[in-house]
Amino acid sequence: MPEEGEEERKEEFSLEDLPGVGPKAAEKLMQSGYRDFMSIATASAGEIAAACELGETTAQKIIDAARSKLKMGFETGDEILKKRKKIGKLTTGSKALDTLLAGGIETQAITEVHGAYGSGKSQLAMQLAVNVQLPESRGGLNGTCVFIDTESTFRPERIMQMAQALKLNPESVLKNIYVGRAYNSDHQMLLAEKAKDIIREKNVKLLVIDSLTSQFRSDYSGRGELASRQQKLNRHMHSLQRMADSYNIPVFVTNQVMARPDMLFGDPTVAIGGHIVGHAAMFRLYLRKSKQEKRIARLIDSPYLPEGEAVFKLLGEGVRDV
Repeated sequence: MPEEGEEERKEEFSLEDLPGVGPKAAEKLMQSGYRDFMSIATASAGEIAAACELGETTAQKIIDAARSKLKMGFETGDEILKKRKKIGKLTTGSKALDTLLAGGIETQAITEVHGAYGSGKSQLAMQLAVNVQLPESRGGLNGTCVFIDTESTFRPERIMQMAQALKLNPESVLKNIYVGRAYNSDHQMLLAEKAKDIIREKNVKLLVIDSLTSQFRSDYSGRGELASRQQKLNRHMHSLQRMADSYNIPVFVTNQVMARPDMLFGDPTVAIGGHIVGHAAMFRLYLRKSKQEKRIARLIDSPYLPEGEAVFKLLGEGVRDV
């Protein structure tokens, strides 16, 4: 079902209303993923110029015109508080983990989870793809999911298992998860752009990328390509945050880790992506294995929550409390 005011937004956002944007330019903008005033207003002149094959001066005029049609100035703190009341929370399946995150995975934010192989990152991603379809009374968001799979970790059989445990129809749950298999970093970024179409049409309330950095590591190996990789990853992360803001959805990404042999004390693993991912993700969780099916999640970064840990289990029916 379309959200209240969605029809008004569609009528309001006509790209040809912007000076310098004719039918051809509007079509090129749409094809490049610039489908509303906000996406244009937050783009750079170089990006718009490349998309429409225009000069940067003309592109800047288009951006300025888009910004003039939106409220992009200063706001008072109480106005921001009112906006934050629209933020939703998606349950993880574990009350302990939900409590650590002040209610669950937050909309309008990127939540990044990293950890070693077998720590439960992909399991948590699939659990969220099921949980988002629950009604709000059960901790869901009553919507569908876009799942970008970069390592061929998505398993329909596992989704069905988790759905049955929640007394949901397994076939219906699978039909409500739109999976895109990314074969390189460019394809991954393209799928993220294409996800905007599905979000509008299919009541998508969650975007998952599992995993965020694997294709970037593969495509850009060696120190000589580190700067190029980080710049591209930075663009990708900013695009994901704009989607989270524009559609009021949570973006959940898993991340790989690498060993730090020079670290003498503490855990010698560190998340891939460096400061680019660290700054872009609003919430960062570090997962590690414990005894048997237990997993420990540590919240290591949040703009307003304290650091802390939660223990949960990975069972046949999914993510559960100990």
